[in-house]
Amino acid sequence: MNKKVAIIMGSTSDLPVMQDAIDVLKELRIEVEVDVVSAHRTPEKMFDYGQQAHNRGIAVIIAGAGGAAHLPGMVASLSPLPVIGVPVKSSNSIDGWDSILSILQMPGGVPVATVALNGAKNAGILAAQILGATQDEVRDRIIAYKQGLKEKVTAAAAQLNKNE
Repeated sequence: MNKKVAIIMGSTSDLPVMQDAIDVLKELRIEVEVDVVSAHRTPEKMFDYGQQAHNRGIAVIIAGAGGAAHLPGMVASLSPLPVIGVPVKSSNSIDGWDSILSILQMPGGVPVATVALNGAKNAGILAAQILGATQDEVRDRIIAYKQGLKEKVTAAAAQLNKNE
């Protein structure tokens, strides 16, 4: 059975950033579950989500949050699954550093893989690579995706050299 990736965020205001993860996972033909789970406004839902995601076929959780950004770490403390944190530069953010540090500086025993500020696309790719470690068809799509990146750069370089 192919596993799903869950994408959760503290608020729908995070969706424009998190959409990049949704899009790249769909491009890689990986099933995605998307939800709003606020560590501060819906803690009971967060507890249930973190404790039960693996029972619903989820293999990796991507959690995006801005400001204090407790969602990724709290979900990681509750779940046996790998959690990838996406720091989001929100309207109440201190240049995004509050989100970055809240997600990055986890205590020993509660790891959260952290991508760049607003780096949801990389979170999606990392989630796919985690799945690809045990699912050959996903790994093959990642290989093709990365080959496509190489081809885009090669074509851009050729175009640049052609214009000189």
